[in-house]
Amino acid sequence: MSLLSESVLQHRDFRLYQLVRLCSVLAVQIEAVAIGWQLYDITGQPVALGLVGLAQFLPFVTFALPAGHAADRHERRGLLMFAQSGMTLCAFALLGLTVTGTIHDNFLWVYVVLAVFGTMRAFNAPASTAFIPNLVPRAQLPQAVAFSSTTWQVATIVGPSLGGVLYGAWGPTAAYATSASLGTCALLGLAFIRTRSRGGGTEAMTLHSLLTGFRFIRSQRVLFGTITLDLAAVLLGGAVALLPVYAKDILNTGAWGLGLLRSAPAVGAATTALWLAWHPPRRRVGLQMLMGVSIYGVATLIFGVSTWLPLSLAALVLLGAADMVSVVIRRTLELTLTPDEMRGRVGATNMIAVGASNELGDARAGLSAWLFGTVPAVLIGGVGSILVVSLWSRIFPELRQVENMEGEAIGPSSPPADDKGK
Repeated sequence: MSLLSESVLQHRDFRLYQLVRLCSVLAVQIEAVAIGWQLYDITGQPVALGLVGLAQFLPFVTFALPAGHAADRHERRGLLMFAQSGMTLCAFALLGLTVTGTIHDNFLWVYVVLAVFGTMRAFNAPASTAFIPNLVPRAQLPQAVAFSSTTWQVATIVGPSLGGVLYGAWGPTAAYATSASLGTCALLGLAFIRTRSRGGGTEAMTLHSLLTGFRFIRSQRVLFGTITLDLAAVLLGGAVALLPVYAKDILNTGAWGLGLLRSAPAVGAATTALWLAWHPPRRRVGLQMLMGVSIYGVATLIFGVSTWLPLSLAALVLLGAADMVSVVIRRTLELTLTPDEMRGRVGATNMIAVGASNELGDARAGLSAWLFGTVPAVLIGGVGSILVVSLWSRIFPELRQVENMEGEAIGPSSPPADDKGK
């Protein structure tokens, strides 16, 4: 049997959707580099970088649950087109603010645009997560998650480097123009996808239905443990918001160095995701996930103390590789354990946790750097991530017992996974 016949890439709409994701994430990553460097250049304050995450997180949290409900009631490709249109308009808005010079007169406009962008992300995230299982057979879902993660990470590798080159050579105008163009390409790609899907949910939008995702996750100890583990570890360990400070003040590089630093975690993550696409974890996946988060914390510590660019890049590569093991396992468990008619709302709940860890983690890093200094802020986060793993393995012993991607466990009270349900 050929690799192609076994691959999710045999499905036309899945291939096309990966191209859409590639363009969309490239656009976002180029935009992120430009915003970070431009704001730090204008303000010279690390806290301004932390507020970038907060400006996106607040509207994201506000609209995530209604967006998840919409993904379970309405056609998911249409929701993705709506969200991509909004994100692309934000890139055009940043381009306009830069060309007219408004961003230098009042940089607070950037946070207004980021708030709109966070709202669009709220609609994109649950629809995107719930859409993938509709494009491939269930048996290929772990491979589809790994391939989708690979696409995202490849874009995260190329995007920041490209953004740094564009910004360094031609300024923020070129970066924002490229971001807007790629966003437009992603929107056109979505228009050519044939799959039409909805979760099949018929509940009216009430507080009870909006909280369905919370209740389902809370009732599933494995899901609850994996999601909160990621939230706590990244909330404490995230140092991405401080990369402009490291690039400019500690490692003494320019915009090109910032691009390399932002790309480095994705190099490790993409390599790991590609390996997992062909060799998905099959045994002791819970222990593998816990080990991945532990290594993430150690890599954060190495990056925090490094003043040598090659060592900093290596630490970030290791950080990205370790994080990807956790990401693939967590996302696959979420999709396999959740009924299709609830995937939008469960995905929205999960994305609130992810958004909280990423965006509030950025805010935490920026504020900690302001209070204690940049290096201590990163070191505090690395130690915190390691301590979280130890704590969660005791609070959620089920995580250590997860045997496979179906969430089945090996333990004294349960038979081997191969004998269950057969």
